[in-house]
Order: sequence, then C-alpha cells, then structure tokens
Amino acid sequence: MRGLCTLVLSCSFSVMFAQADFNDVFAAGVEDAEQFATDYTAPLSESVVYNFATGWYNTADAKPLGGFEISLIGNITGFKNKEDKRTFLLDPNDYENLDFVDNPGVARNVSSALGDINGVEVFVEGQVAGLNVREEFELPSGLSGEGIDFVPSGYLQGSVGLIKGTEIKARFLPKLEYEGARVGLLGFGLQHDFTKLLPADKLLPVAISAVIGYTAVNGDYDFSDADLIEGEDQRIEAKINTWAFNAVVSTRLPVINFYGGLGYVTGKSTMDVLGTYVVTSGPFTSETYVDPFSITKKVNGVTGNIGAKLKLGFFRINADYTLGEFNTFNFGLNFGFR
Repeated sequence: MRGLCTLVLSCSFSVMFAQADFNDVFAAGVEDAEQFATDYTAPLSESVVYNFATGWYNTADAKPLGGFEISLIGNITGFKNKEDKRTFLLDPNDYENLDFVDNPGVARNVSSALGDINGVEVFVEGQVAGLNVREEFELPSGLSGEGIDFVPSGYLQGSVGLIKGTEIKARFLPKLEYEGARVGLLGFGLQHDFTKLLPADKLLPVAISAVIGYTAVNGDYDFSDADLIEGEDQRIEAKINTWAFNAVVSTRLPVINFYGGLGYVTGKSTMDVLGTYVVTSGPFTSETYVDPFSITKKVNGVTGNIGAKLKLGFFRINADYTLGEFNTFNFGLNFGFR
C-alpha cells in the first residue's frame, strides 16, 4: 500500500513539474522569465490546490468513540475541457524583450503548463558590442502535449471517533522521491456530526456533518536541462496549502450509502525558482541569475460533490465526484471498524 501511495503522489509531482521547464525563457531576461513563468504555471497551481482539498470524507455519519478507519485515497483532477486553463494570452507589448517570430507584436494564446500547443517560436534581440544579436527558441508545451489531461495524487488517511459526534482525521506521506521529484504531505481534519446531538439520532435516516480539512504539501523538482541556459542546482521548490470547509449529508444504511456536500476551498501555492542560471546565447549572454524569483498563486472557490460508499465488514469502498473550478474524481479503499 505504501509503495502505491509513493508512486501515485511522487509521480504526480514529477509529471507536473516536468512541464515547468521554462529555463530557456531566461534568455529574454529575468523580468520576462518571471512574467512568463507566473502565467504559465498559474492554472497548474490552481488545479493542484483543488486536487488536495478533496477526499476528506466519505460519510456524514461520524464514528463513535474508538471507531476508526484507515484509507488509501486517490484523486484525479481533470482539465481536458478547460480550454481557458490550458492556454493563456501572451501579449508581447507586456514584455521587455520577448516577441513572436510569426506576427511579432500581436498577442496570441500559448500553452500553459496544462496545455498542448507546440511549436510556438519566439525571439529576443538586442545590441552586444555594437552588433545586433538575435536568439530564437520555442516556448514549452504542457501536460496535454504529453497526452495527460489530469493531475493525479494519492495518500494515506486515517480517522478516529471521539465523543459526541466528533471525529479527527489525518493524512500523511513522508517525503519520497520518484524520477527527480520529491514530495511529502501532511494534513489534519475535524468532522462533527450534528445529528448525534439529537435524542433520537439513531432513528434518523440521514446524518448531517461539518468537515474542515487542512493539507500541506512540500515538493521539489530538478529541471536543469535547457539549450540556452547553463548553471547549477536549478530546481523548483513548491509549497501548497489548502483549506476545505464542507457541509455534508449522507444516508445511514447498513451496506451501501450515498453522500454529498457543499464546500468552500481556499489555498495558496508558492513555487520558488532556485539555483544559478547563466545565459549562454542572445543579447543577455553571460548574465547570471541566482535564485531569481518566487511565484505565488492564491485560490478560492465553491465546490459540491456526490458519492457512494459500500461497506463489506471491515472493508469499504467509496467513490465521489467533486464539481468546482476544477473537477476531481476521488476513490478510496478503506479498512476499519464502524
């Protein structure tokens, strides 16, 4: 089980950050590189926040004192039909040096880290020692360009019942490595079942709960491969924090139950671009940038989900679908008592 969690979660980060290989844009200067990287990575950061804000519950019926459940959870956040997230408008007039080879000076849509637009040629030019120097290079594509239209994640989660309808939760994975990406996850949650406070709660056909969950993800990825940029220790370090607030209702049947919820997600993604970047071609040749910039993306939005849970003794299976700015499919294998 732990090996599967390692593969799913670490693979998700190696796939995501591999698309953030925008080193060549440093050939246009650090200001242009920062602006491009900010727009390029924004949809990816947003999708990751929504991804990790899910999976906090599979019922509104809180466990009794001593009841527990251990879960292996997987999430898939799709963006295949999110054309507005797969591209962004790059206007050369907003850049100091970057421009398109075809139709220079005219704004056009280019691929974000989620997109699939290939072959977009740009150039920078300027004076070096009295001579006009021009360098052309291709902008990076994104995940869809690799045939991937979703962001995956996976982790272990546990929950324990306390008194009076209260249940505490935790999700955890130590920092692990997979194909150049390292990632770790830690989260805590709290669920309170309001129907447990009623005198005849055992007779009610449904349960109603409030669930709050916090997840902190830390990861880094080495991306030193570039044609126009040399240097050392080139990497991204990412910190992602999400809060999820949910109102949940579910049926209370012996074997199969249905649940749904309305929620609010808020979070922040910070990507620090670190290392040494030495431009080897173009008008900025020999310019050196050390730990050049940090990119922050704040996210918030309303979500709603619906799902089902099958109980077979100590073994349970659940699946649900969450609608929001990014939609997420959640699947859980659960083991526990009550």
